[in-house]
Amino acid sequence: MIKKTIKETDLRKKQYIKELLNKDIEDLKFCVLGAGHGGLAMAGHLGLMGFRVNLFNRGGNKIRPVQNRKEIKIEGEIHGIGKIEFASNNIKECLEEADILMVVIPANGHKFIAHISAPYLREDQVVLLNPGRTGGALEFFHTLKEEGVKKIPFIAEAQTFLYASRAIGPAHAKIFSIKNSVPLATLPAYWIPGIVKIINRAFPQFVPGDNIFKTSFDNIGAVFHPALTVLNASWIEDTHGDFEYYIQGASHSVSKILERLDRERLEVAAALGIKAMSAKNWLYIAYSATGKDLLEAIQANPGYLGIKAPDRIRHRYIDEDVPMSLVPIASIGAMLKVNTPTINSIIHLASTMRGEDYWKIGRTVERLGLKGMSIKEIRLLAVSGEI
Repeated sequence: MIKKTIKETDLRKKQYIKELLNKDIEDLKFCVLGAGHGGLAMAGHLGLMGFRVNLFNRGGNKIRPVQNRKEIKIEGEIHGIGKIEFASNNIKECLEEADILMVVIPANGHKFIAHISAPYLREDQVVLLNPGRTGGALEFFHTLKEEGVKKIPFIAEAQTFLYASRAIGPAHAKIFSIKNSVPLATLPAYWIPGIVKIINRAFPQFVPGDNIFKTSFDNIGAVFHPALTVLNASWIEDTHGDFEYYIQGASHSVSKILERLDRERLEVAAALGIKAMSAKNWLYIAYSATGKDLLEAIQANPGYLGIKAPDRIRHRYIDEDVPMSLVPIASIGAMLKVNTPTINSIIHLASTMRGEDYWKIGRTVERLGLKGMSIKEIRLLAVSGEI
C-alpha cells in the first residue's frame, strides 16, 4: 500500500513538472520570501525579466517601500526597474497562485518559513532555499512533516546564493556579480533534472547537483563567513566594517586558517562518500578566479571587489553560518569519527563572542534526523527521500 501511494505521488509530481515547463513565461509566478539584500536583488531581477513576482517579508516596515512603488530598482551588473505584482507580510496572500517559492533569508529562518507556510503550501509548488547552507532541505522537510503536511511540495536547495548583492536603499539593490554556475539538489534526488529545467526558465545559472548532501557540503559560506568575521572582529568593531571583507580580510595568515577549515569540511564529506569541492576550485567554477592557493584565488576574484565587511559582529555571517553551516558539519563529523578541531574552534570563539551556545541551537545530527544512521542509510535518504 505504501509503495502504491509513493508511485501515485510520483505520477502526480511528474505531471506537475510537465505543467510548469509548459506554462507561458508571463504566467509563471514566483514568490520571493525575504526582502533583505538577496531578496530585493532576486525579486527585482525576476521582475526585470518579465516574470510575475510576489515579495514576502515578515516585517511590514521593510517591505513598505516596495508595496508603495510596486517596483525595485536594480543596478550593478544588471540595470533596470523590476516590477513587483504584490508585496506583503501576509504569507497566505503571497503564496496564492505562486508556482515557485524562492526562499532568500538567513538559514536560521528556514524552520520558521516552513512553519508559517505549511498550511498554504501545495504539492505542485517548488520551494527552493537560496541557499540551503548545510542541511536546509532536510530541516524544511522535517518541519513540514511535524506540521502535519501530507502532500509535500518539491523541496530544493541551492549550494550557494546566486548573487553577490547589497540593498542600497528602500526598494533599491545593487548586484555586484552573478555566479556562473550554482548547483541545485532536491529531496529526493530524482526530481533534480525536472526542477532544474523549471528554474532554468528564469536562471540558466542553476545546474544539477548530485544530492542534498553534496550541495550541503559544498557550502562555501561555511568556510569564508564565520572565520573571516571572527578573525577580523577587532577591525570590524573599530571601523564598523569599513574595509573590503574578502580582499583585505583574507590576509596571508587568515587564509591559512581558511584552508585548514576547508580541509576538515572535505574530510567529513569524504567520510560520507561525497567528493566535495574545495573552496579554491569553487572560486574558479563560480567566478573564474584562479591562483596557486586560496589567498591568490580570493585576491583574483573581481566579484569580491567593493564588498565591505559587515558593520557589526551581530551579523548573519555568525548567527546564521555558525549554527546552520559549521555546527552540522562538525556534528556529522563527530558521528562519523572525523576530527574537526579548526571548525570546533571557530564555533567556540563565535559562541563566546556572541554569548550564544551555537551547539545548542544549531543543526546537529539529532535535529536533522540523522543520529544513529549508517552511511548507507544517509545516502539512501538523499536518493529516495525515505527516512
